[in-house]
Amino acid sequence: MSNDRTAVVIGGASGLGAATARAVAATGARVLVADRDGAGARAVAEAIGGTARETEITDEASVAELFAEAAALGPVRTVVNTVGTSFWGPIAEHDTAEWRRVLDTNLVGAFLVLKHAGRVLTDGGAIVSLTSLNGRQPGEGLSAYCASKAGLSMLTQVAALELAPRGIRVNAIAPGLVITPLTEGIDGIPGIREDYLENTPLGRPGTPEEVAAAAVFLCSDEASWITGEVLDINGGAHLMRYPNLRKHLAALG
Repeated sequence: MSNDRTAVVIGGASGLGAATARAVAATGARVLVADRDGAGARAVAEAIGGTARETEITDEASVAELFAEAAALGPVRTVVNTVGTSFWGPIAEHDTAEWRRVLDTNLVGAFLVLKHAGRVLTDGGAIVSLTSLNGRQPGEGLSAYCASKAGLSMLTQVAALELAPRGIRVNAIAPGLVITPLTEGIDGIPGIREDYLENTPLGRPGTPEEVAAAAVFLCSDEASWITGEVLDINGGAHLMRYPNLRKHLAALG
């Protein structure tokens, strides 16, 4: 990457997105940081010498405007979508509006990013989305999250096929436990972090910087023959079982 190319990082106001924005900027790319948290996006952009835009990933007009602005900055070479949300609830008791909210953000939003990124990316560009360990491992009470992330894994592969004639590579990263604003609440549930780590062969959570480094690699020329890949970054957790969330939540009384 170089500063004559534009990179778009969506969900870049905090957590994995902010780490990715910093890592992409360090390669010399011009970075457009997008997030529904406009103030957070601007703070990250200012720190890395980039630009920011408030964007709602579930609103097609907002996503289209984001990519129009990105194209106006210069050739768009790289897009990384780190947006994700979750909700816990057993299927028989799950609030349908919340189920749809999670799917709209994690899967429909990802589709909108792929749709509009595909229209402006230069030939030979790269798109990376963040799926999850839950795209392959089910977790009780996480039906919406698991379904959305599994769907995103398949969506990534379809997009890789469709955009390959232009040399555009489409990949995804599936992190395990990384402590971010989305996951920090687990420490309020006794025993759950320990359960995660007991089922992670390398015995520790990941860091946002490790996930960001993988995103930079997948967008780089060093990964020029990789497309349609869902890269597990989870310390080996996909080799074991997912924590029993229902048991830990029941212990709270």
